Amino acid sequence: MSTESTPTPVANNFLRTIIEDDLKNGKHTTIVTRFPPEPNGYLHIGHAKSICINFGLARDFGGCCHLRFDDTNPAKEEMEYIESIKESVRWLGFDWGTHMYCASEYFEQLYQWAEYLIQQGKAYVEDLTADEMRAYRGTLTEPGKESPWRSRSTDENLDLFRRMRAGEFADGAKVLRAKIDMASPNINLRDPVLYRIIHATHPHVGDAWCIYPMYDFTHGQSDAIEGITHSICTLEFEDHKPLYEWFLDNLPVPSRPRQYEFARLNLTYAVMSKRKLHELVNLGIVSGWDDPRMPTLMGIRRRGYTPEAVRAFCEMIGVGRSDSWIDMSILEECVRADLNERAPRAMAVLRPLKVVVDNYPEGQAEEFEAPNHPQKPEMGSHRVTFSRELFIEQDDFMEEPPKGFFRMTPGSEVRLRYAYIVRCTGVVKDENGAIIEVHCEYDPASRGGSAADGRKIKGTIHWVSQAHAMDAEVRLFDRLFSDPNPDRGGADYKQFLNPLSVEVIGTAKLEKSLADADLETRFQFERQGYFRPDPVDSQPGKPVFNRIVTLRDAWTKK
Repeated sequence: MSTESTPTPVANNFLRTIIEDDLKNGKHTTIVTRFPPEPNGYLHIGHAKSICINFGLARDFGGCCHLRFDDTNPAKEEMEYIESIKESVRWLGFDWGTHMYCASEYFEQLYQWAEYLIQQGKAYVEDLTADEMRAYRGTLTEPGKESPWRSRSTDENLDLFRRMRAGEFADGAKVLRAKIDMASPNINLRDPVLYRIIHATHPHVGDAWCIYPMYDFTHGQSDAIEGITHSICTLEFEDHKPLYEWFLDNLPVPSRPRQYEFARLNLTYAVMSKRKLHELVNLGIVSGWDDPRMPTLMGIRRRGYTPEAVRAFCEMIGVGRSDSWIDMSILEECVRADLNERAPRAMAVLRPLKVVVDNYPEGQAEEFEAPNHPQKPEMGSHRVTFSRELFIEQDDFMEEPPKGFFRMTPGSEVRLRYAYIVRCTGVVKDENGAIIEVHCEYDPASRGGSAADGRKIKGTIHWVSQAHAMDAEVRLFDRLFSDPNPDRGGADYKQFLNPLSVEVIGTAKLEKSLADADLETRFQFERQGYFRPDPVDSQPGKPVFNRIVTLRDAWTKK
């Protein structure tokens, strides 16, 4: 279950302390955790934290982590989601080995335990409607009141429950409830629903069942069946813990797991409600679950985030007991730090401006060696071709520059990276006065970019040769939302959608060496940011590049 690469160094946290103590005092000899997603959507960055915690703890303490699908609601679950979840866990670098399970494997046992509760006088079949049950439930300050069906006999409850299983009743006609305490201050203990009727085909068991257990009745007993030692979940399940323990206390389960809660990941400029992510997809606001602007693991993977960066992020934010918000910039910085080490460099001009080097021989071309990584000679180099006609970025030329602008301006010198020093001698404008061409002269003695007489050149810009560049589409992604908390105040989160979350540039000019770039290779386009070929839309010889993340602000302002 460990990653193939060296695991990210981990800091101590309260969960590690608990496990260390449990092993030390002999409470457990082997640690077993689990990651139990519901297959009703794609995993997102918040799930990555849970995956890293559960698989990471099992790895670090020599135990195992189970992947268990909480497939208890066939109306919302699909095999597509199941396969995507498995793929995402593997992508993050974790392996469950032989320990993949489904709650549906335990349906018969769960059903028998439900009958056991009925026989013990601790469960009953309810005829109230959902709205009536809600009204009977009470509030945080007022106790609930007992259902008129709560006093049914054991025999009647067993008969009705078995008929529910046999399919005699319509969806919503009846439910099975636990008989606990309608006056409990914890609303989760006010006779919670255990089973409901759903006539739908299940992804794993087909039409074998038409009644399905609720999550609260499923996960604790599933943990017990699998011998889970540490059932780790997010804080929203803390109020459910007494119910989790009530079931374990009142059923003949084979083991006694313990639930522990940690703070979920709240990320700025994102929504991570599955309902809202579904809505973004269904309304066509994004292109799909793998849209590179989505916080889904499939989305950030397509964009170009690496699993190493995501694991480093999850470790950096730590494991705590208090809810907090993590700024998106922290995740982005983890991605930058990882890509800075691994990404080969290349030159790409996104908004091209033509440059003619008038004193360079027409028809001539020469090659220059460009390192693939300036700090890592072991990554080798590649060759870039220089010629009389080039492209530079439009932003790298200003006819009337402000103070501190060290790029190309009339009469000044600038270094063309890896090639020559050039001096701007004039411009060509169209009928509207827009500059469409810049003319320069190069210093033949400055091959490689250094002046022979030792004069200092403050500006260095990137470029590509017009005759040796390829056309490419480049997509510049920004945050999907313009507000750091689009869910704030119960407002419609869609009002905070960022209209500039993606910019498609169809006129980019790139080094030809990028034409057949491997789809899994990330590049740093010098002075532009980190990019990768889009794995969905790229074609052989015609890559589409996604910007993964920008460079550091200090760099982009140079």
